[in-house]
Amino acid sequence: MTATAPSAPIGSAGPGDADEADEQMPLAALFRELRSAPAGLAGREAARRLLVNGPNELTRQHARRWPRELLAQFTQPLAVLLALAAVLAWVGGTPALSLAVIAVILLNAGFAFVQEMQAEHAVEALAAFLPATATVMRDGQPCKIPARELVPGDVLMVTEGDRISADARILDGVVQLDMSALTGESLPATRSAGSDNPTGPLLEATDLVFSGTSCASGQATVLVTRTGMKTELGRIAILSQAGIAERSPLERQVRRATMIIAVVAVGVGALFLPAGLAAGLGWTASVSFSIGLIVANVPEGLLPTITLALAVGVRELARKGAVVKRLSAVETLGSTTVICTDKTGTLTENRMRVTQICLPGAEFDTTNTAAMAADRRVHLLAVSAALCTTAEAPTGGQAAGIGDPTELALLAFASARGFTVDPSTRKGNRRGIFPFESHAQMMTTIDAETDEIAVHTKGAPEAVLPNCTHQLESAATVGPLDDISRAALQTTLDRYTAKGLRVLAIARRPLGSGQSVPTDRKDAESGLTLIGLVAMVDPPRAGVADAVEQAHRAGIRIHVVTGDYGLTAAEIARQVGIGTHGRQIVSGAELDRLGDAQLDEMLSGQDEIVFARTSPEAKLRICEALQGQGEVVAMTGDGVNDAPALRHADIGVAMGRSGTDVAREAATMVLTDDNFATIVGAVNAGRRVFDNVRKFVLYIFAHAVPEVVPFLVFALSGGSVPLPLTVLQILAIDLGTETLPALALGREPAEPGLMSQPPRPSTTGVIDRALLIRAWGLLGLLSAILVMGGYFYTLVRAGWHPGDPTGAGAALHHAYRQATTVTFVGIVACQIGTAFAARTDHASLFSIGVFSNPLLLWGIAFELIFTAALVYVPVLQDIFGTAALSPGQLAIALPFPLIVWGADELVRLIRRGPARSG
Repeated sequence: MTATAPSAPIGSAGPGDADEADEQMPLAALFRELRSAPAGLAGREAARRLLVNGPNELTRQHARRWPRELLAQFTQPLAVLLALAAVLAWVGGTPALSLAVIAVILLNAGFAFVQEMQAEHAVEALAAFLPATATVMRDGQPCKIPARELVPGDVLMVTEGDRISADARILDGVVQLDMSALTGESLPATRSAGSDNPTGPLLEATDLVFSGTSCASGQATVLVTRTGMKTELGRIAILSQAGIAERSPLERQVRRATMIIAVVAVGVGALFLPAGLAAGLGWTASVSFSIGLIVANVPEGLLPTITLALAVGVRELARKGAVVKRLSAVETLGSTTVICTDKTGTLTENRMRVTQICLPGAEFDTTNTAAMAADRRVHLLAVSAALCTTAEAPTGGQAAGIGDPTELALLAFASARGFTVDPSTRKGNRRGIFPFESHAQMMTTIDAETDEIAVHTKGAPEAVLPNCTHQLESAATVGPLDDISRAALQTTLDRYTAKGLRVLAIARRPLGSGQSVPTDRKDAESGLTLIGLVAMVDPPRAGVADAVEQAHRAGIRIHVVTGDYGLTAAEIARQVGIGTHGRQIVSGAELDRLGDAQLDEMLSGQDEIVFARTSPEAKLRICEALQGQGEVVAMTGDGVNDAPALRHADIGVAMGRSGTDVAREAATMVLTDDNFATIVGAVNAGRRVFDNVRKFVLYIFAHAVPEVVPFLVFALSGGSVPLPLTVLQILAIDLGTETLPALALGREPAEPGLMSQPPRPSTTGVIDRALLIRAWGLLGLLSAILVMGGYFYTLVRAGWHPGDPTGAGAALHHAYRQATTVTFVGIVACQIGTAFAARTDHASLFSIGVFSNPLLLWGIAFELIFTAALVYVPVLQDIFGTAALSPGQLAIALPFPLIVWGADELVRLIRRGPARSG
């Protein structure tokens, strides 16, 4: 049916601007509203409308501003503390170390900024969403133009394989659209001219096409009604960009930890001032050592270590197929409690495959090739189904074919039976075609075979079977299709449908030598002989079932939220193990009828739910309901309809291969392999990153005690005990010996059983009471006792008594410098023991392997070389106040690592108990 419209002059314009119109008004009125005609627009008029409406492209509402993003790196709480440390170092008379701290701030901020920009660019560099060009009528002639130059009123030509560039009304033709980007539905939808205009949802109108969808088969001429951000694609893009991103659990916890550090550091320094004055120290000395205490309590290496640990997680995930756009998202993954996953392309391969065939009196699983080869009807079924197609199977190095996924599955099935369709040969032998139509629910072709011409029909069984009068009982025998046979077929059909299979009926009718080729559809599709039923499915991805099982062991629930049919989605969920302890199917209509309280009650249970035929608003509602119950939600999706929920979820996971740019823009993480198993791997990585952050926080915090105790001893003794450690030596520890081992702990392998533990509550802090007790009460206190013991032992052996002078020129000055060096070396030795102790939280070090983290061994090697340089290089001795140690003095610190690690190992052994001590 060809549309008609007033024959207005090309490009005639009314008083207003044609920027949008009601797509479902009568066609003649729509042409008047858009001031267009079937011959299209004039070039000058199109150029004017482009200026008025803007380009046909999706725009970002809030573009990134790199100066602001870079400045944000310097206002992070720990960055502010680092700046405070630099100021204090300057005030303390050590400008060189102050500059070193500033360099750390600059390098850390630059690294974090570049890392986040690279992740953002990696996502933006994925395939462009809208097509580059479009074919339109301009000045009465078809021409190709950039798709961004389409305007309302343009007449656009759509052919098989095209991606639709704008929202439009079909004027002429029939097409099958892949609308999965907008609806999540994996099967093509038929759209044709002259269809009724229902009052239901716009996306279900049978004569409209939409930007972002693609033409699987057929061809049509369409009238563009909306472009750019005014399309359905743009509407959801706007919704997806709304709202303010929440801080991740790690960002909130680091902020809280920073406040703890600041209060402790400033509080200890402030308390020291009156304590020093009361102990008899002068004002200058008390102020100087108060600053030293603050510096000792500020972990200068904490911020770069956290950033680098997260960056390592980002790189690791990128290698495994996940591009993370925000560093802190790596940790958020580790606290995920619920995954809401799409079906098509995530749980499944996004590729239809024939799995069952049913012939009169016989049924085959397609894996049983021997049984199928014995029945010659299987070959005839495959040939008839393959000839009744317009799709093109992949050839050469192509990854995918062209056309309807259902037809591609039939071509693959025929190819496996030894019949390969050449598109040019098929076209040359074709004598007629009646394309698939929504009201007919079937497609028919008339093809010349080797010795005859035959009609081939495929379609929905409920449409094809009434047109069949006979069935193929054997390769050479045709029998009547009676009521008993029809009942048996219906039973099989019901069984396939219950499994979520897509079923087609294949029929054939040879034309006699005297028969002419039918030109009427009704004549062509009458008196057919049923060959059989073909059942197909988009199969689950390999590895998804194992990933689901791993997620369940980790205490993570999985809901399927899809635009596909409920039975199909439920069957895929069953096959991969979702809902083994209880599964519900809730349609979009049922969900819309549920009140918020009812939805909350449904989601609060332990059942895993299949939400089918969901709208963008419904997905967003599910996400918000789960978050309202305290769940940390990871939401997956590939279409524009997923984008709002992707943005509002704690972790939005978009598909990189099949996903839209709007979905990728809204998401926090993009899967380059579109695989659900990658999500579970990312959760594992997130948990490991969180554990490793705690490990190096423990490592860094443990050294605060042996750094602070020397100042307290000096102050409480009223100066009679010379200062066992200088501020310069503290900064050498915090910025020199400490950093590389801490970074190596950020690369620590996962502890055994990590994914067998339930998700940690999002309120669980990086720093908690147990960590502080272990850091300060065990590792730190033991280290302080050891190093102070080494300090006093060195001084007493040299003949020192309390109150003896040790300043420059005094007889004990060299012994004093050696004693402070023993303190410094002792802290470094305790750091080594702490590093090995921090590698595990519960398990024994031997269970993960002493040498399983080679980066830590290299970090310790650097630590020892750096320490040796400070102790034995004369220039550095003058700067840091150290002195060369004798072998006997070095031997004092030699057992410190074993003592510190051994004590912690013993405590962990006691904590595990007899049953878990192995």
